[in-house]
Order: sequence, then C-alpha cells, then structure tokens
Amino acid sequence: MSRLVLSSVATLLVVACSGESAESETSTTSPTETISVASDVAAPASTADTSIEMAEIATTIIDNEASVSVEPSTILEALGGDYVNADLTNGARQYRRCQSCHTINEGGRHTVGPNLYGMMNQAAASGERYSYSSALEDAGLTWDAATLDAWLENPRELVPGNRMSFVGLRDAEARRDLIGYIAVETSR
Repeated sequence: MSRLVLSSVATLLVVACSGESAESETSTTSPTETISVASDVAAPASTADTSIEMAEIATTIIDNEASVSVEPSTILEALGGDYVNADLTNGARQYRRCQSCHTINEGGRHTVGPNLYGMMNQAAASGERYSYSSALEDAGLTWDAATLDAWLENPRELVPGNRMSFVGLRDAEARRDLIGYIAVETSR
C-alpha cells in the first residue's frame, strides 16, 4: 500500500508542477480495500501556492509516517524557489556547525538544542520534551524555508531573547544548501 501512496503523491506533485489536472483514479489493493488517488486536482494559480501545496503533500507523507522513500529532488521542489538547486553535499558540510547542539535523525535525542527531525512546516517551539525559550514560544513562527532562512541568517535579530547561541550564517547559498539538507534529512 505504501508504494501506491508514494506513486499517488508523485502523480500529484507532477500535476501540481505541470499546470495540468488529473482525472480521478481508483486503485484496488486488496479485495476489500479501495483507495481514491486523485479527484480533479488542478494546478495552483501561483508558484507560491504550488510551493505551499507541495510542502503540505510532503508534510502529509511525514505525518502519516509512511514508510516510503521520497526523492530529495521532490522535497527540494516542495520548498520552492532556488532550493531545487541546493547542493546537499555542501548542506551536509554546513550542518556540521549545527550538530554540536542538534540531532537530525528520527527519534534522535535533544542535546543543547532540540532534535530537528520533522521540523519543516511545523510551529517553532513545538517539539516534545524540550524546554524552549519563552521568546521563541511567543514568536508564533512556523519553520518554512523563508523563516528558517531568516533564522539561520541571524537568530537574535529574528527572535530577540531566544537562547540559541549561533551567531548566524551570512552566506545566502550556504543557508540555501543547509536548509535543503535539513529538509531532506528530516523528511526521510
């Protein structure tokens, strides 16, 4: 069934990017189980809408804990903008700055900072069993690519009074690569 879900998501992503619409499909996976795949899905009106929709699809896969593998390119496309060009090797290199305080794996432990797994498109300061600063809790942020970019550039400026000691990453391409890497690694 997870292969059917993945192929359905892939179909929806292709449709969302291409500007076409998909006809309703139904697939039977067992004599008693029928799954509706798509129902006249139309492409969003703008690139921003496409990014949001694709991010929601990727988040749904994660939220449903589907044991499927999503291609990194699909995740980067879901982020929108220039993230499709993110250099994941450089992102992994940039992440070395983060790993002294953060883990990134599913079920990873919190250290000085919280585990980052599944954080994309989630409310900031919403991870379980971690004590966040009141400044971050009160900020009302959602960790999308744009917010994470501003945070990584200068966390003290974005949320004055937060406890993160990181001074920021000024290089825009390094931030792009790091965000791409985090999105891919925390979505697996």
